Amino acid sequence: MLLMFQSLRSSNSSKFQVSEFVLMGFPGIHEWQHWLSLPLALLYLLALGANILILITINQEATLHQPMYHFLGILAVVDVGLATTIMPKILAILWFNAKAISLPECFSQMYVIHCFVAMESGIFLCMAIDRYVAICRPLRYSSVITESFVVKATVLMILRNSLLTIPVPVLASQRHYCFQNQIEHCLCSNLGVTRLSCDDRTINSIYQLLLAWTLMGSDLGMIILSYALILQSVLSLNSEEAASKALSTCTSHLILILFFYTVVVVISVTHSVTMTVPLFPVLLNVLHNVLPPSLNPVVYALKNKELRQGLRKVLRLGIKNNKRGDGAHAC
Repeated sequence: MLLMFQSLRSSNSSKFQVSEFVLMGFPGIHEWQHWLSLPLALLYLLALGANILILITINQEATLHQPMYHFLGILAVVDVGLATTIMPKILAILWFNAKAISLPECFSQMYVIHCFVAMESGIFLCMAIDRYVAICRPLRYSSVITESFVVKATVLMILRNSLLTIPVPVLASQRHYCFQNQIEHCLCSNLGVTRLSCDDRTINSIYQLLLAWTLMGSDLGMIILSYALILQSVLSLNSEEAASKALSTCTSHLILILFFYTVVVVISVTHSVTMTVPLFPVLLNVLHNVLPPSLNPVVYALKNKELRQGLRKVLRLGIKNNKRGDGAHAC
């Protein structure tokens, strides 16, 4: 991807008059923005630790080798990838003042962010379909949600998201960047970067909105439909205990999903209008890329009995191994 944008840049060298961009960080609070590095670093470590622990647990526990947990494992991989795409650079800006980023690196980061965010949206949809079939069509679950379904759905999501997001950085790389190269942001967002261009960026804004409202909008529509049918099915259950359990699990998942999509909409709207104080959309954009990776594994682990039991086994095994290692070292 980096080589592709280097090639695009060389083929349009006459259009580029800046050699690099400068990520200024959080606008309006440059003097004390380094204090934000501690909570952001803790969120990043939580995202890494919790998601890696989820992956280890799913891999080691045979009882978790089921489609639902495969989707959760894929979500964990996407969350780690999304957080790692942006957080090292943000922390480098806040700790070491390493604000410079080359144009190909910036466009590559732009692509990977869009790809991972779209992938997370797709996995949320797959998990909603899984829950719909499990609750509303339980007798057909084993025949519909199979290992083959997980593989096909994952491949489809990867192809869809990797292909449809390519025009975003490609169109951005075709813009003419004159003398202004300071980006009032911590990361290379599409609309934040193209605002620096000297020529018309209408096509960039249109494609960004089309991507958000068609790709992610269709995912959200199907997710809402799935959970509406789940709610209808749950409310018709005669067992209050079963209904309460299903509602508790679905409610926590739906809160995470609605937060994810609400922030996407807010970011799209705030970037489309002139902001006198742009700190809010920038901060929201950063949190959107690090909060879900931190919260997803925690919420899913707390609300899932089998996963909680698996986590306990893995943690106990790790403690026992550490004790054995300490004993052998002492001997």
